[in-house]
Amino acid sequence: MIGRLENGGHHTMIKDRFLGFLIWQSFQSTLVYFLAKTLFLPSTTTTIIILSFFFFHLSLLLFSSSLFLVSSPQPVAGVSPVELFFGLLRLVFVYGGQPLPPDFRRRARVTLRFLFFVGSSAVSAYLAVLCLCGGGALGLRGLLLGFIYGSHYVFTRRWVLDFPILQRPLFFSYKMGVQKAVVKAISLSSAGYLISLVVPLFISDRKETMRDLILEQIVFYFASCVVFLCWELNRHLLQVFLTRRYMFAPPKGSAAAATNPSDHLLAALENTTERSFMHHLAYLDLCMVSESNVDTWRRAAFFEETGETYKKVIAVCLKPLEQLTLDLTEGLGSSLENSTFQLSRQLRSSAELSSVSGLHEPFYDFQVCAWSARIASSLTIRSHKEDRLGVAQLSGCNAATITTLLSCLLAVETLMGKKTNLQPSNAQYPANIKWAALSPTTVTTVGIISNKKDGPHYAKAYSMADILRTSIYQIVSNFHHEMITSSKNGLLEKDWISNGKPLYGSRELILHKLRMFLEFQAN
Repeated sequence: MIGRLENGGHHTMIKDRFLGFLIWQSFQSTLVYFLAKTLFLPSTTTTIIILSFFFFHLSLLLFSSSLFLVSSPQPVAGVSPVELFFGLLRLVFVYGGQPLPPDFRRRARVTLRFLFFVGSSAVSAYLAVLCLCGGGALGLRGLLLGFIYGSHYVFTRRWVLDFPILQRPLFFSYKMGVQKAVVKAISLSSAGYLISLVVPLFISDRKETMRDLILEQIVFYFASCVVFLCWELNRHLLQVFLTRRYMFAPPKGSAAAATNPSDHLLAALENTTERSFMHHLAYLDLCMVSESNVDTWRRAAFFEETGETYKKVIAVCLKPLEQLTLDLTEGLGSSLENSTFQLSRQLRSSAELSSVSGLHEPFYDFQVCAWSARIASSLTIRSHKEDRLGVAQLSGCNAATITTLLSCLLAVETLMGKKTNLQPSNAQYPANIKWAALSPTTVTTVGIISNKKDGPHYAKAYSMADILRTSIYQIVSNFHHEMITSSKNGLLEKDWISNGKPLYGSRELILHKLRMFLEFQAN
């Protein structure tokens, strides 16, 4: 079921989804607990079963709360424990109790949440193993299991929850990930079990028969599988709840829908905290409205006669792409007016460029940037038939969209190692610029590693470039006749390139790149 905004309910939507997650995780955990107790875990008295059941759910509540606390729609940067320690020392001895810099405090809070999650995982596993099979030594092994799981979860960034490509009903979204959760739980519990075998070497002083020892190992292994299975199912359930589409619109047919159906969505896009789940859900909703034919009444409201709504929508879509371009420009250290310096930058390997400070964080906002490119492209294409008043073209939004997409594409391709060759005077295009595809020989000669995934963020850059290229091609294909006509009349730059200096590259380079798309030669 898809959520819908009513009476400003988006302010408590995330909390409501978390409470719904806690209710459903208790149902699935109860089922797993009693199945485990019935099939292969040791039986006990009724009183102990009730107490074990209560503390088992208490441990899962602790884990689920900490899981929600660290979950994020995109990667976030923290500080190392050493930096955190010295930061606290500076707070006491240097700043004299005054607040630390805002950026450090933000990153310190991220690190503290990670540490809390690792500690909560260890305590939760300790309680859960005790409830399932008892025994102090087994509980300590459970403590180690939880610590291993929490550390693995943090360092592999599994706390970043991915938004599904296709939005399905809640039950089907949950069902599709159950098998993967079971496989992941078994693999993690097996690895954790093997590592936890070191615990009995240090604390076990009991004399046990071989039969009791084997039985204890079997019980502990199955108990660890049950705990990790509950955890993996909880993680999957939380992802389903938090990444489900939410409609930022009044009910269809209401007075608000007839007068201002876009106000709630624009408020969410402009006023919610950036990089939050609410911010991502607003972009997801706008993306689905722009690309699908389900909520056409909402998309039609964008093209109202004043043009203000459409300009606001395009502005919030282009903002993440502009920020990505600025961050890449700053990270690359390019001098946009010095072509020689720019070429020397492009001759560096993508591994070197990716290692430059400031290049590892711009793609943290990859999902929103991808949605933004798709939204801007879809709305521009839709305006060709649905914008009866010509709002998109007359307001300059089409030119702003093309310019921003091309400028961002140039910055991303520079990061990937794509170079610009200055050609002799008989070159085909203005400004004597020609984009050359790099052959393996060229790569060896100039040292650009464009065909090798050698940078830590090459995959994100490659995906972003592909999305931008596809978005531009879609616009060019739909407006091909108009662009060709403008080009023949010498008005292509005036009609389709924004006034002013682009965020990356020059106006001549942007125009040349657009001509390449018109000739379907951009790759």
